Amino acid sequence: MKIIVATEKNWGIGKDNQLLVHLPGDLKFFKEQTTGKVIILGRKTLETFPGGRPLPNRVNVIVSGNPEFQKDGCIIASSVEDAVAKSLEAAGDAGTDGIMVCGGGSIYEQMLPLCDTCIITRMEQCFESDRFFPNLDEDPDFEVVWESQPQEENGVTYRFREYRRK
Repeated sequence: MKIIVATEKNWGIGKDNQLLVHLPGDLKFFKEQTTGKVIILGRKTLETFPGGRPLPNRVNVIVSGNPEFQKDGCIIASSVEDAVAKSLEAAGDAGTDGIMVCGGGSIYEQMLPLCDTCIITRMEQCFESDRFFPNLDEDPDFEVVWESQPQEENGVTYRFREYRRK
């Protein structure tokens, strides 16, 4: 399994349940990386998607502690463990080996020990954040194995990085 996330310089990922900044290039990259795959995300993250709808051309597995929660076009999981089991089954049914963890903060925290790769959009600027991703640059279990050239949009400079578990 892989994690995909955009972080600012201090590893912030969001504020008030929203992305920190709109970067069309990052959204395009996210789409390229996740299309045709199974994605795991929390209910609150789903609510931030356009219209609160699941993303097309992906199997959306939503983690919710609410046993009454239902959403058309989604597989609902009651826990991270349930999400992993349902994602593995869905990936087999869909003929893909790609499972991507897409947030939010508590889902990332619970899933990081289970993931071998993290695809990170690293912004060079700082933004006010209330949710954070662990600093992989200080994690002895991870190393950068690839980094893109710098991109710039809306006054924000960023790079795509791939971290792998050693």
